[in-house]
Amino acid sequence: MNWSVLPEPFAGPDATRLRRAYYAEVAGRYWGRPATTAEIDAGLAEEPADPAGRLAPPTGEFVVGRYGGEALSCGGLRLLDADTAELTRVYVSPGVRGTGGGGALLAALERAASRLGAGRLVLDTRLDLVEARGLYAKHGFREIPAYGTPGPYSEIWYGKRLTVRAEP
Repeated sequence: MNWSVLPEPFAGPDATRLRRAYYAEVAGRYWGRPATTAEIDAGLAEEPADPAGRLAPPTGEFVVGRYGGEALSCGGLRLLDADTAELTRVYVSPGVRGTGGGGALLAALERAASRLGAGRLVLDTRLDLVEARGLYAKHGFREIPAYGTPGPYSEIWYGKRLTVRAEP
């Protein structure tokens, strides 16, 4: 089976289901117990990831990855300035990690960033999200100084210069 990664609306059904799974995993790991449905609902309502619609062209993009036709990964990017795009909500379902989905997702987001004119990607994450940190390092991201305010959900920052260029 192969991965396909394509843009989808941030509020679409597959994107929403995957964002819920992302939040359930990161919140549960942070709390040390599974997050309840009510906690997931409250968390997503308190911190909407795209309140201004910035994860859609011309200021960003949201993508969903499918493996064997099933939606199992997602990620978004938003322009921070004319040269820099930030990755957010990068998620691969645990049962398919190690199948190339993370790499396919990052490649699609890099192409999208390039189409939007960015020459650099940045992101922040938590230290305990070791799978994510390993994925970023494997795909050329390097630790950088903080570009945002450190906090419980932003403990380490990564950046990467893009080599992929949009076709004319």
